[in-house]
Amino acid sequence: MEFVLVVPLLLVVAMGVLQIVLALHVRSTLTSAAAEGARAASLAGADPAAGVRRTRVLLAGSLAGDVVRDVAARRAVIGGAPVVEVRIDAALPLIGLLGPTAMSVEGHALQEGWN
Repeated sequence: MEFVLVVPLLLVVAMGVLQIVLALHVRSTLTSAAAEGARAASLAGADPAAGVRRTRVLLAGSLAGDVVRDVAARRAVIGGAPVVEVRIDAALPLIGLLGPTAMSVEGHALQEGWN
C-alpha cells in the first residue's frame, strides 16, 4: 500500500529534477556557443556575421540547437572597452507549462584592432 502512495511522488520529483538538469544543460551549451561565437567575431578583420555563423555551427549538432529562435551579433562598448556581443534567444525545453518558456544568453569578447 505504501508503495502505491510513494511511487507517484517519487516520479514527480524525478521528473522535476530531470527537467531542471535539461534546462541547465541547454543554458550552459547556449552560453558556451555564444562566447565562442563572440571570440570568432572579435578577431581582427572579422565581422559580427562571422560570430553568428560560428555560433550556429556549434549549435547545429547539439541538443540546444533545436531550441534556438535567433542568433544576433553586434559591436558594442562595455565599460569603455570595445567588445563583440553575441546574443542567443531560445525556447526552454520544458515539459508542461511550468516556469518561463524563453531564455536569452549573451557572450562577449574583446574586439581586436577595432577603431
